[in-house]
Amino acid sequence: MNPMLGDLQAWLWPGAILIGAVFLAVIGHYAVFAVADWLARKTDNVLDNALVLHARKGTRVLFPVLAVFLIVPVLPLPPDAAGAIQHFFGLCLIASVGWLLIELTKVVNDFILIKHAVLDPDNLQARQIHTKFKIFNRIWTYFVIFLSLIFILMTFPAIRVFSISLFATAGLAGIVAAMAARPVLANFIAGLQVALTDPIRLDDVVIVEGEWGWIEEIGTTYVVVRIWDLRRLILPMSYFIEHPFENWTRKTANLLGTVFIYADYTVPVEEVRQELHRILESSPLWDQKVWGLQITNATEQTLELRALMSFPDSSKGWDLRCYVREKLIQFLQQRYPQSLPKTRAEFQAGSLPLR
Repeated sequence: MNPMLGDLQAWLWPGAILIGAVFLAVIGHYAVFAVADWLARKTDNVLDNALVLHARKGTRVLFPVLAVFLIVPVLPLPPDAAGAIQHFFGLCLIASVGWLLIELTKVVNDFILIKHAVLDPDNLQARQIHTKFKIFNRIWTYFVIFLSLIFILMTFPAIRVFSISLFATAGLAGIVAAMAARPVLANFIAGLQVALTDPIRLDDVVIVEGEWGWIEEIGTTYVVVRIWDLRRLILPMSYFIEHPFENWTRKTANLLGTVFIYADYTVPVEEVRQELHRILESSPLWDQKVWGLQITNATEQTLELRALMSFPDSSKGWDLRCYVREKLIQFLQQRYPQSLPKTRAEFQAGSLPLR
């Protein structure tokens, strides 16, 4: 008998068992989650639906890998081959469990997206929750990946033998690594501070580096600010711990805005004040909380009129201020053109040269 044919026949039966085990695991996975999906639809609960969805993704590889890992020891295989196969699928099992742990955090993410929508007008609490979860979710993901890699490496005997010496030199190596990765560690720690203290949140309106924009993305070590003209300003996380900046929506999205109008001393201030009120009442951008008009400065030629108004958020505030400015100028042009700024000059007899 051909030795190669005999070796092939020796592997044929264990191979068929392994394929059958994988097939049964796939069928079992489908059946388990078909029942779980049916139960979730009956409860019609957001958390149940999200749990079934992401657990199905996270266990799609785990079921077959676990089946092979458990059945290899009872197969009629040479000890070396059985050990190598079981070690390989043990590594796959560790990676699959890590993937499942990462997928399960998405259940919380789906729940937060539905229960705390950032599109609501009063979204302060929602933005706070989203910001904290995104930062902690990234930290959790990196922690699971790091822990999985450690468990994978510790399955190799050579690494276990050198683990004591590695721990002995961990102090010196830690100092060297900390010095080399100081900027990264500083931003990582700053990310934890941002998550705990809430100086910024997603969709906050801020002024940083002289630019006005929104917090679009908060990473583990960086923050993306969307500037009003759609440019993106990328800043390290430590910037928001070490530098002062303006946050217009720290406690609430409501803001106050001003419009300055310059007019002649003959301007009827009370009528302009009433016109401002009429303009604000006609605009859906005004939140009907605060308004006023006062003379805030007077020069030798003009009066400075300051129109004060409140608005629900910064984007509406910009539009409202432009609208009020246009309407007040139009009002003066049509009703009181003589009150527009002018320069007066008085000429005395004999002051001009005669030709």
